[in-house]
Amino acid sequence: MPSPAKPGCGRRRPGPRGGNAAIQTHGTPSIPRRSRRRKSIAIAYEPGQGDGVEPQRPRWEPRDWREQLERIREMRRNRDAPVDEMGVQKCYDSSAPPQVMRYQVLLSLMLSSQTKDQVTSAAMLRLRQRGLTVDSVLQMDDATLGQIIYPVGFWRNKVKYIKQTTAILKQKYGGDIPSTVEELVQLPGVGPKMAHLAMDIAWDSVSGIAVDTHVHRITNRLKWVQKETKYPEETRVALEDWLPRDLWREINWLLVGFGQQTCLPVNPRCSQCLNQDICPAAKKH
Repeated sequence: MPSPAKPGCGRRRPGPRGGNAAIQTHGTPSIPRRSRRRKSIAIAYEPGQGDGVEPQRPRWEPRDWREQLERIREMRRNRDAPVDEMGVQKCYDSSAPPQVMRYQVLLSLMLSSQTKDQVTSAAMLRLRQRGLTVDSVLQMDDATLGQIIYPVGFWRNKVKYIKQTTAILKQKYGGDIPSTVEELVQLPGVGPKMAHLAMDIAWDSVSGIAVDTHVHRITNRLKWVQKETKYPEETRVALEDWLPRDLWREINWLLVGFGQQTCLPVNPRCSQCLNQDICPAAKKH
């Protein structure tokens, strides 16, 4: 004889929708088993995001930055700032062999740190009059080099850095300069701003935004950084996070000249600035 069914158990038969339904036994209704499948949780997405993929957070952008940029371009239209006439891109011998030209670009960048463009340009002209090459600098004694580059800022340190860097270029790079930012910043006296400008001017390659004191100051005034930055390298990282890459090459030249003529470090000429109505810092001056 078949054994009596255990309480709560029973044979199953197909339900009306193809599922299984428990048959009552001993007059006690059975309790359907809980599905092992995890219940799907409805997630609300933004319009157009109903494909089940979590929406990406929109990239942060400064308020009014496109209009501010266009107005700065208008103010820089004449290209008559010191950087336009005596900047690094004007300091090297464009008729020199490419390797020599690149070396001169790097040297002018090293001299330009904490130095006005007019002073850097004059020092580079004196160096070029003596035939500015890797070999000529290595053959020059420190005292002579110092006399030539004086009065650039920190000229004594720069004499040391120039001689050390030039020796490395001769020994390790065959007299040329490195073609990567990583290698350039390993050279004595070469920082990130110089490296990115060297990549741009000497190698025609945009590796990042060159941030000097002008770019650092102005982008903080315009609130082009989400959070105020203390150092140029912090500013570079913050700008590269949102600024379209096709603008990276232009920003240094544009803002340096703007900083030399209008957005001065002390007593900026806000009354002459086309951005005075949309600049967060204009009302403070």
